[in-house]
Amino acid sequence: QLQLVESGGGLVQPGGSLRLSCAASGFNSDYHYIGWFRQAPGKEREGVSWISSNGGSTNYAESVKGRFTISRDYAKNTVFLQMNSLKPEDTGVYYCAAGQSYGSRWTDPARYPYWGQGTQVTVSS
Repeated sequence: QLQLVESGGGLVQPGGSLRLSCAASGFNSDYHYIGWFRQAPGKEREGVSWISSNGGSTNYAESVKGRFTISRDYAKNTVFLQMNSLKPEDTGVYYCAAGQSYGSRWTDPARYPYWGQGTQVTVSS
């Protein structure tokens, strides 16, 4: 059974760091691109970052550029999101998602057929 499991969320003070993990099981994610999304209460789900299947291309939302870094470990079938200099507006549930098709922007949730259950990130003093 294809599954994505996020971990690494938590409560952190502004300016702090967290590293989120997205572990894939039941399939070889090497052939899938992976996106990270987040959703704050009362807001739409938004794309945060994306990495291609071969790891050679990445994308970031303007709001996180220079602070977040996406990477993938093929041996562990895991994608990471390193989040530094966190701000209160980074608060939300973070989801990872996997897909293979193209044709719309990487920020389009409809492009991803596989989703994890989410992990909560709270940035607050």
